[in-house]
Amino acid sequence: MSEIINNREQLTSEYTERVAILKQLFIDLHNGRNLDEVKAHFDAFIGKITIDEITQLQHDFVEEGSISAAELKHIYNQHSAIFQGTIKEEDHQNGRPEDQAGHPVHTFKLENQEVDKLLTTKLQVHLEEFVKEDSAENIYKLIEDINLLLDIDKHYSRKENLIFPYLEKYGIYGPTTNMWRIDDFIRDSIKDARQKLAHYHGDKQAVIGVLNYVIQEVAGMIYKEENILFPMALKNLTEDEWVKIAHESDEIGFCLIAPAAEWKPERKALDEQAISEGYIKMETGILSLKQLELLLNHLPVDITFIDQDDVVRYFSHGKERIFARTKAIIGRTVQNCHPPRSVHVVEELLADFKSGKKESEDFWIKFKDRYVYIRYFAVRDEDGKYIGTLEFTQNIDPIKAIEGEKRILE
Repeated sequence: MSEIINNREQLTSEYTERVAILKQLFIDLHNGRNLDEVKAHFDAFIGKITIDEITQLQHDFVEEGSISAAELKHIYNQHSAIFQGTIKEEDHQNGRPEDQAGHPVHTFKLENQEVDKLLTTKLQVHLEEFVKEDSAENIYKLIEDINLLLDIDKHYSRKENLIFPYLEKYGIYGPTTNMWRIDDFIRDSIKDARQKLAHYHGDKQAVIGVLNYVIQEVAGMIYKEENILFPMALKNLTEDEWVKIAHESDEIGFCLIAPAAEWKPERKALDEQAISEGYIKMETGILSLKQLELLLNHLPVDITFIDQDDVVRYFSHGKERIFARTKAIIGRTVQNCHPPRSVHVVEELLADFKSGKKESEDFWIKFKDRYVYIRYFAVRDEDGKYIGTLEFTQNIDPIKAIEGEKRILE
């Protein structure tokens, strides 16, 4: 028994030492040390790296918060350059889940294949033609390619809203912070490229620059997903959680392809317990749980409730939601349901509600083909104690279109 304990202690010590070396190598990168030198030290002292070590490294960087967003992005890209070809593959004695048609990772990888094909056989080729001649025909080809690439937003949205919440549940925050930020850079760059091409006035170098950036970053993200994110998720998420992700993916949509098939694992996930037919007695009436749920889902608005600890507890599920919601956000902090660049706005609003500085806040935006009115209300108990925030979202196009009168007796 003492031999086993000693072996375990030795393995733990070796693991801790390796993570410490890795951390120092990337601190050296941050401080300006040459990438090739760091890579040489990595090869000499580390060699092969495991998903657990990558997870720990990213977790430490995020927890310390000593590096700015721009610096973190730069270092994160260098992580990938150093890790390339050095990541140990996991043993899958019972087969690889991602090889099963319809499994969420299988679908993600099929999408990545299509995106890679779009980059290499169309966008890069058409960019080379544009470099030689910025004719209207070559510009149009690039616009077509970019319009197709815009579909990648669905791929990233499923990753951010379905996989990230489960990783956070297991204390893994690196991908949420880093990948989401890079996803946003990619989204913005694709839109920027489209804008420059649609309103092209001869600024050839600007178009070439942004398209090269898009190609590089999208290709880099494919590598990060397939060599870091997906293995990390497969190692930690249960089959039941993958079943939930598969079921909720349709709501967000897919990129360039549809899933190969409906995923039917050998062991079906246990269904969640059906809603009890018990009754809830309120001050102004009594409803069954089923009646209450149907009532909330038939409101002509979307509502979401966040508790006093900023955790999402409930959202209504009407026929035509304005903003996509998935069940994976339940139990997740609202800060981690928003892109990193907008989190500060959310936190300021919640701070104002908690302090009593504000009771509500309204916003109105154009979203796709709708004019959307978004309202936030501080929810307080009888003693004025803050218990959460209610988000109320409504498509007000039909209301704005109202003219004259329509009486109930007419």
